[in-house]
This record gives sequence, C-alpha cells and structure tokens, in this order.
Amino acid sequence: MSKLYIITGPAGVGKSTTSIALAKRLKKSVLIEGDDIYHMVIGSYVSPWKKDNHLDLFWKNVISIISNSLSLGYDVVFNYIVHKKDLNMLKSVFKKYDIVFKVLVTNKEELLRRDGLRDIHSRMNERCIVLLNNFKKEYLNDEFVIDTTGKSVEDVIDIIGG
Repeated sequence: MSKLYIITGPAGVGKSTTSIALAKRLKKSVLIEGDDIYHMVIGSYVSPWKKDNHLDLFWKNVISIISNSLSLGYDVVFNYIVHKKDLNMLKSVFKKYDIVFKVLVTNKEELLRRDGLRDIHSRMNERCIVLLNNFKKEYLNDEFVIDTTGKSVEDVIDIIGG
C-alpha cells in the first residue's frame, strides 16, 4: 500500500532537500513541494502567515493531488509548514494510508546559515528563527522530531525510513 510522507519544519531547515532525496529513493513516488502549490496563486497573493491568505485553496489542491497520487499506487512525499491542526486534518482525510510524519529542526546558527544559501528572494532571515521556536514549542518532545544538526541528508532519510 502507498505511503504518505509528510516532512515539515521551519523555513531553511532542509525540507525540500530531504524530500527530493527521499522521493528519489522510493521506487514509485510523487514529490509535492507545498510552496509550489501555495505560489500558484498570482492575483491576490497573500503570504501564508498573514490575514486573508489563501490556505483554504492550498489545502484543497494539496489534498486532491495527494489523493490522486496515492490512489494510483504512488508513495507521496509532501513538504510544507504543517501544524498539528493540519496534521490532524491530513490524518483524517488519509486514514486508510500509512502516514510517516517528521518534523525537521536544527540549531539557530545552522538554520540561518542554510537560509543564507537560498536564493535571495527565498530567504526568510529572522522568520526562520520564529518558525523554529514555534515548531519546538508545538512539537516539544514528540517522537517524530528529527534534529538534523550535523546529519547528512542520507542520515536523515535513514531515520525517516525511506
């Protein structure tokens, strides 16, 4: 049976890098970059953390793509900022599938270093630290948190189980 891998964590932690490598390791897979889906909206675009954002459309699109892919036998690797309420919704919608959920974190210095390597228009700067602190509070001591500090992408994928 197909699996749904949900990879989350603060901006700059390595969600995309890890997700791409994980999807390549899986035999039959689909990679869904949440940012790509969110940025499909051009007219009336609002950042996801601001009022009047378009997260309602985003989640409908994501659920549709995940559903279509799983139903055709693909493992799905989805990465985005996923809060507990979002996770609970995804678990409810995809309850007949195995779900692997992982929260990637690292230390502040490493997070800012990684963010600095991103394209200048994609850098989040201090917003990375805000998100890191929020994730650490929201998922404190949860078994699905992976501290990626000092770990290679392959090490992280081994922990995820791909």
